[in-house]
Amino acid sequence: MLDAPATDRGNMNITIYHNPDCGTSRNTLAIIEAAGLKPQIIEYLKTPPSRERLVELLGLMNMRPRDLLREKGTPFKELGLDDPALTDEGLIDAMMAHPALINRPIVVTDKGASLCRPSDIVLELLPEDIKTIEKEEGAPLLRAHQIKADDALVQALADAGLPTDDLSDAGSTWFRFAVPEGETVGYGGFELYGNDALLRSIVVLPDHRERGIGRNLMLLLMRKAFDAGARTGYVLTNSADGWLEKLAFKAVERADAPQAILDTRQANELCPKSATLRKRSLRP
Repeated sequence: MLDAPATDRGNMNITIYHNPDCGTSRNTLAIIEAAGLKPQIIEYLKTPPSRERLVELLGLMNMRPRDLLREKGTPFKELGLDDPALTDEGLIDAMMAHPALINRPIVVTDKGASLCRPSDIVLELLPEDIKTIEKEEGAPLLRAHQIKADDALVQALADAGLPTDDLSDAGSTWFRFAVPEGETVGYGGFELYGNDALLRSIVVLPDHRERGIGRNLMLLLMRKAFDAGARTGYVLTNSADGWLEKLAFKAVERADAPQAILDTRQANELCPKSATLRKRSLRP
């Protein structure tokens, strides 16, 4: 069942499970309101969902309980919730006892439901005619459009000095990233290997650099890889170490990486052996 408050735009029903102390949650609410919508706002730390409703939300989002757990600022470690042996029921028990463990914000509309991390994800649940607005941190909203490896992608990567020889290889997924009104700002993609993904070919077009777009683009690409089934992301880089460190990508020895990642053409042929391999969890 979807939540059903009325709104001003075509009677779209919309609810946000919100934490006003969270920047991502504030950004998501601002996007909804900028779209001319009046959501039902549930401050879930004050009014937690029932167990039945939480299970229903997980089903609507096609997520497992572990995917919805929040670690930062919660008793995640103290409760030992990183134990892979814990059952879904046990994790839901923990979220019911400690609502701060429920990640945020969750948005439910007539189009579906999603954990909106990054906040750009909410665009997929709203009307199409959203105007370009900036988030609190000054970066513009982005939409991820899945594409084939077209001439525009090839040219953007070539101009940035990035490899293009394997763009048409099987197993890669590509995205064009654009502001809501349609202008392309960058590209990126991933190769999926079970629970692991190689995030690659990430480029912001020259006219759109120095605007915080690279960080947003990467977060949105990571979410797309997560939604495709990956839980750990890997990146090979020669020049973006500081930027990736800020996004919590940790350097790892190649010998410690999954063989499928090491067997990619990027790792074997196209990236220099001096390239650093970094990894991080893709959980939103």
